[in-house]
Amino acid sequence: MTSADKFTIIEGCSVSKARTGLLQLSHYVIETPMFMPVGTKGCMKGVLPEQLEELDVQIILGNTYHLGLKPGPELLRKAGGLHKFMNWKRGMLTDSGGFQMVSLLKLTEITEEGVQFESPYSSSNPSTASKGRKKWKSSTGTEKAPGSPRADGEAVVPSKDLMMLTPEKSMEIQNAIGADIMMQLDDVVSSTTTGPRVEEAMDRSIRWLKRCGKAHSRADEQFLFPIVQGGLNMTLRERSVSGILEDEYTGYAIGGLSGGEAKNDFWKVVDASTTLLPKSKPRYVMGVGYAEDLVVCCALGADMFDCVFPTRTARFGCALVDAGQLNLRLKQYASDHTPIDPTCKCLTCQRYTRSYLHHIVTDIPTAARLMSIHNIAYQMNLMRRIRNSLRVNRFPEFVTQFMQNRYGDKEIPSWITDALTSVGIVLTRDTQAVSSDSIDSQSDRKKRSADGEETGEQ
Repeated sequence: MTSADKFTIIEGCSVSKARTGLLQLSHYVIETPMFMPVGTKGCMKGVLPEQLEELDVQIILGNTYHLGLKPGPELLRKAGGLHKFMNWKRGMLTDSGGFQMVSLLKLTEITEEGVQFESPYSSSNPSTASKGRKKWKSSTGTEKAPGSPRADGEAVVPSKDLMMLTPEKSMEIQNAIGADIMMQLDDVVSSTTTGPRVEEAMDRSIRWLKRCGKAHSRADEQFLFPIVQGGLNMTLRERSVSGILEDEYTGYAIGGLSGGEAKNDFWKVVDASTTLLPKSKPRYVMGVGYAEDLVVCCALGADMFDCVFPTRTARFGCALVDAGQLNLRLKQYASDHTPIDPTCKCLTCQRYTRSYLHHIVTDIPTAARLMSIHNIAYQMNLMRRIRNSLRVNRFPEFVTQFMQNRYGDKEIPSWITDALTSVGIVLTRDTQAVSSDSIDSQSDRKKRSADGEETGEQ
């Protein structure tokens, strides 16, 4: 399978940069814009693969770093890849392990060769040892403090608790996993980092991309996505895109965001990056999961998203709805015998009340499962509504209604209004609202008509 013509844009918004399309993968054809729930270690906590299919999840995300440690590439190859190992028949994307350079910074040492990790399963790291992380010893015999850099020519003494993740090793693991989309190994820094480290990471990510491409052994089955880096510096972002576009890829990712940066900076980087990247290819904004962020990023021309937020917040007893989050741990829900969302068709909303969930939330594992099912269903339904609005050219109306539902009488954050205004969607209180049901009905009629069915309507 080659990358040519694998992404088809079905409809584009006549006002903003939003569009809906189809991305053909080895295991599944996915509809965009779409959200990918995160199954870091090859599973979604508390939710079975067949339940994900029932929720219309089209693609999930796994993590190369964690899967490379457990169960490891050798076992995954013997199992026929992660799809067969976990009995998942739809799309899959694997992160390269680069994000762990930020999330596990105290366990890493980064050089041009790659990144040296201390295993989180080791008895010497802070999460599993009462005395914290041990110092590491270099090849010169010098003890080093955690997180300290290596001098030229200095290497870490080999240890069974260490993992060297190079671009080549990342590709080896991802080829064994067999995901439909695999990410390059990039040098990731926090989005709030400034100074020369940002430029160093951006340049190194381009060099590592070349190495990933050379090491990729299953290009006919798995698409390799490069990642745009450069922090909040637009000049570095332009340089990153320029270096990436020296070769052609099926899709492109926008990384280095959702790490605590100001929202006003966040949307500007997304907007600039989607403008610089090819219009004919899918664009993936990594680490985005809040509903308002998803809606805005779609307007800015992004197509793919992932985040642990929906399932993680579910485990803390928070349910997602258009108006925000319902913290079902609060006493106000103890006698509330309505579902989380009366319009939601998920198992949780069809069978259980807020009162019941309040009773079991955070104390009984069943609650985390039920909450996760609803939150995933909410994300899937949100993306479906976005796609439907685009199919009938009603996306600006959908955005207006969504933001009204989201914020009610409160003032909509200025970063949202600024971002949407930049692509032609002006939010005003006087804008006529349109229901999602109306948009969905129009979308269904249009799809039936396109399939050759007679609707009986003009």
